[in-house]
This record gives sequence, C-alpha cells and structure tokens, in this order.
Amino acid sequence: MSDPNIPENLKYTNEHEWARVEGNKVTVGITFHAQSTLGDVVYVELPKVGTTIEKDEPFGTVESVKAVSELFSPVSGKITKVNAALSDAPETLNTDPYGDGWIVEIELSDTSQLSELLDAAAYAKLLKEA
Repeated sequence: MSDPNIPENLKYTNEHEWARVEGNKVTVGITFHAQSTLGDVVYVELPKVGTTIEKDEPFGTVESVKAVSELFSPVSGKITKVNAALSDAPETLNTDPYGDGWIVEIELSDTSQLSELLDAAAYAKLLKEA
C-alpha cells in the first residue's frame, strides 16, 4: 500500500527533501513528513539563481515556529530557478509540499547521483524505522 504523503514519482533523501527528475532538471522541495515535523513555516531562505551547489550541502533554510532547519541538496548542479512566491507565502510548504511548495530547480551536473536517492518505498521504510 502506498502512502499518499509519499508520492511514487519522486525521489527522496535521508534529510527529507524530495526530488522530481525531468531530464537534466531536478525540482527540489521538502517532504510532507518534514513540514509536519517542522510545524508552521514562517520563513524560507532561498539561494540565488546561478549558484552552483554540491550534493548533500546546505543551500538554504526553512524557519518554522519550532525550529530553523537547513535544506540539503539531493544532487550537484546549478540553481536555475527558485520559488520566489515562498518569500510572501512560506506556509505553502505546509499546505502543498509536493506542488506549489517546491523550493528550487537544479540543472543536474552528475546523473549518477540520482541512483543514490531513495524511491518511495525506501523512504517509507526510513520513516517507519525512525
């Protein structure tokens, strides 16, 4: 049985980011689990378009009423888009984490890194074991 809060078409990280892969573009956000653990999101720090980032390195932060959490990149590459709408409506991460709550789009520099990401079943197992 699949969990509606863990879409099958995405890849996941151990740090609770999701990645939607479309060709050499990877859209990144935080998972339903991450936003529910954080609580009400009040601020998102976004990187600048054009920034080069490395896999597993921090690229921004999410601030909630409970905590500040770093965002970790699931892949290496260059930031090609940021979701500027989150500056005015950070709560979108809570209300639509897999849709309008996307955070950045990355132009992938190393496709082999995709095989290191978790599929939905592996991510569900990670949550169950946590």
